[in-house]
Amino acid sequence: MAAEDQPEPDAPAGGADVSAKLFGTWEIVEIEYADPSTERYITVTPIAHTAGRHASKQFKKSQVSIVERFINRLMQTEENTGKKQQTLNHVRDAFELVHERTDENPVQVLVSAVENAAPREETVRLKYGGISVPKAVDVAPQRRVDQALKFLADGVNNDSFKTPTSVDEAIASQLIGAANYDVQTYAIGQKEEKERVAAAAR
Repeated sequence: MAAEDQPEPDAPAGGADVSAKLFGTWEIVEIEYADPSTERYITVTPIAHTAGRHASKQFKKSQVSIVERFINRLMQTEENTGKKQQTLNHVRDAFELVHERTDENPVQVLVSAVENAAPREETVRLKYGGISVPKAVDVAPQRRVDQALKFLADGVNNDSFKTPTSVDEAIASQLIGAANYDVQTYAIGQKEEKERVAAAAR
């Protein structure tokens, strides 16, 4: 392959156009990362639906936009499985709410929420003879992002399922709370609990 045919090293995953905007509204070029360990696993692109092109290769999920990964995670409940367009619309409307309340780019708020909700330590069970003993271990960066998305999605489901709170409102409040490191937010509470249990098992 000729040198001129080589892709730029800083080109976004999937060859996305950095001048494009997410949902036609939100900039993706000036996103700031506070946690260098998870930065390479939090990809931001203007594409919110790739139709599963990443599904055939192990670990390629980290090249998928964090927004799409969050949307996919929100669908992983019995009632919402497969409702991609509906979930995407909820996230789009929630981003508008986030922008109204914080006057910030909601993509930046999501990235900050994922970084804040990502646990640094967790426990595993080791067997010594016939006894199971909990042991604290560091969490791999990719798993940290996976866990953060799970906590955020679970928090949205808890807030909105069979309650008067709308899904858009639940998403917005969870993202803003996690981005501000509010311990009352479900995702931050779960992260703190995991790290507290791990600290006791050191």
